[in-house]
Amino acid sequence: MLTRRQALGAIGAAAAASVLFEPKRAMRSVEAAPDDANDENFWKEIERAFTVDRSLVNFNNGGVSPAPLHVQEAMKDHLDFSHKAPPYTMWQILEPQKETVRRRLARHWGVGCEEVALTRNASESLQICQFGIDLKRGDEVLTTTQDYPRMINTFKQRERREGIVLKQFQIPTPCEDDDEIVKRFADNITSRTRLILVSHMINLTGQILPVKRVVALGREKGIPVIVDGAHALAHFEFKLSDLDCDYYGTSLHKWLFAPHGTGLLYVRKDKIKGLWPMMAAAEKQDEDIRKFEEIGTHPAANTLAVAEALSFHQAMGGKRKEARLVHLRDRWARRLIEHDRVRLHTSLKAGFACGIANVQIDGIETGSLQSWLWKKRRILTVAIKHDEFNGLRVSPSVYSTYEEVDRFCEAIEHAIQHGIPS
Repeated sequence: MLTRRQALGAIGAAAAASVLFEPKRAMRSVEAAPDDANDENFWKEIERAFTVDRSLVNFNNGGVSPAPLHVQEAMKDHLDFSHKAPPYTMWQILEPQKETVRRRLARHWGVGCEEVALTRNASESLQICQFGIDLKRGDEVLTTTQDYPRMINTFKQRERREGIVLKQFQIPTPCEDDDEIVKRFADNITSRTRLILVSHMINLTGQILPVKRVVALGREKGIPVIVDGAHALAHFEFKLSDLDCDYYGTSLHKWLFAPHGTGLLYVRKDKIKGLWPMMAAAEKQDEDIRKFEEIGTHPAANTLAVAEALSFHQAMGGKRKEARLVHLRDRWARRLIEHDRVRLHTSLKAGFACGIANVQIDGIETGSLQSWLWKKRRILTVAIKHDEFNGLRVSPSVYSTYEEVDRFCEAIEHAIQHGIPS
């Protein structure tokens, strides 16, 4: 059986064998990040960290992202070690190491380590909050019409089962006025409103909402606010502590580039006791953030490799990464909006969006365009069909190249000029 020291040595060797950065070239001060958005020497090093298939163009990184090679290798090494003698290697050796991951995530995003639960995805994190806050028949839950369908369905199930009331309202698309967003939340609060759900970044368009102000509004009215951060964490630069929120759920396999099936739930310390876990925990855990991790047997490997993904993110620098994602978005979006038939459902003004944008071509059905892009050009996008708008959701990532962005533009321009087969 491998000793723990031998296992850690193997993990270190694997990471070293897949070197991601040339230190003198890549490990520069993150304070200079925005200036590096178009530094192709730097970003070529980042591209080499990933094992993506370059025979296609993946512009659906908002769905789920690939992990860098050394993150994949770390997870595999942890998993291999687990299988040596799982009751010992996984439960007694690897599982306790999750505490280091918890501490590092909490430290990086500016909150207490006893306020961070390690989950499997944003849906699990958010449903813990959605199901875990007590409501009674007739109580209203408030959110927009653009929130994530799974979260909407969670409240709709509570409607059917418990008789609560889900109240939704529209917001402008795109919106470049934070005051208007906050006003619409305020205008829809009634004497029966008991809970608010707000997206930090809307999955449909990439719109960033003023969540700190919505949280403050809820606190002023005595209404808990759950923040859906599925697309926000590690996408653009902020601290959880900046938001002053009580509940925040996110995935780590999107913009942190962590292993698939990893997420984070933040619950303010004094709110933990009053939030029921989705799966039962012992009474002695009432005030322990770990009660939200009581899900039965599960691999430790995925969570432990989050540490490698966090190191990768820190090496890039959050501001530099954000600047690159905006730079890639602007490269395709500003080129396409020169065409009269192109409509952008995402703001290009600073602070209102980041790497995700939604584009519509008048006269071309969005689902057909998405299908044609994939079948004829091998470009992955997402067809968004919403009651209020529709368009392609486009989300390149840090490993995306100028050539791939330009190929996407050329394909859209071909469709505008020549149409696509029906």
